[in-house]
Amino acid sequence: MPRLLALTLMLCLPFTAHADSYITRLLNKPVPGGVAVVDLGSGSAAPKATYDGKPVLVVNEQGTWRAIVGIPLTVKPGTAQVSVGGRALPFEVGSKKYPEQRITLKNTRQVNPNPADLKRIDAELAEQIRAYRSFSPGTPSNLLLDKPVTGPLSSKFGVRRFFNGEERNPHAGLDFAVPAGTPIKTPANGKVILVGNYFFNGNTVFVDHGQGFMSMFCHMSKIDVKVGQSLVRGAVVGRVGSTGRATGPHMHWNVSLNDARVDPAIFINAFQP
Repeated sequence: MPRLLALTLMLCLPFTAHADSYITRLLNKPVPGGVAVVDLGSGSAAPKATYDGKPVLVVNEQGTWRAIVGIPLTVKPGTAQVSVGGRALPFEVGSKKYPEQRITLKNTRQVNPNPADLKRIDAELAEQIRAYRSFSPGTPSNLLLDKPVTGPLSSKFGVRRFFNGEERNPHAGLDFAVPAGTPIKTPANGKVILVGNYFFNGNTVFVDHGQGFMSMFCHMSKIDVKVGQSLVRGAVVGRVGSTGRATGPHMHWNVSLNDARVDPAIFINAFQP
């Protein structure tokens, strides 16, 4: 009887980000640049959840709805919350310290762009932000993602970067050290929503996996897809290169949730606290 009573009390408690589940064990890394999995309860229809005013990915796992929340690198440790139907569901954001990386570039315009460069950069940034903030209704085909290429990591997510001694934005993705021309494959089903050649990112492709869950690949030598094209998991989006701000060939991969760039290592089971 005591065990039955304890179980009943547990079921009556509010849902939290720590309820045990496969998705929670896989993805719940609630730190700046990480992911929080927040239980939303059961129901026949998917609840609509928001974080910081932006819609978030909601999936169903064995009858329970779960919000998969991307936490921006700029968020401070402490209590945050997801809003669902007028309710505020809290979760805790822990702390994480990211290392530093110092890079020397021969092209000083890639560190201190001239006025014409800045005008181009601003226009390109606005275009990419619109893509990151788009929100399609489909459910992702898979949350445990495939690596877009096979090879060693050359730079981790979140690294504080200094170019020619000057600090710039932290590294927003993972870099894989692979040769130029290596095929880059989409890690889940998706739709191509943006293709371009950008000042910093070079040849770039955005793939929407559904509900604000995005992959972005850049510095490519060749793009093999077009905007509007539907892709199945493992389809080739392009080839590894060194276009844009790059010191050599590599594959750069961003993952974004609710317009927050998060650590792709979480989704390939390679996250390090």
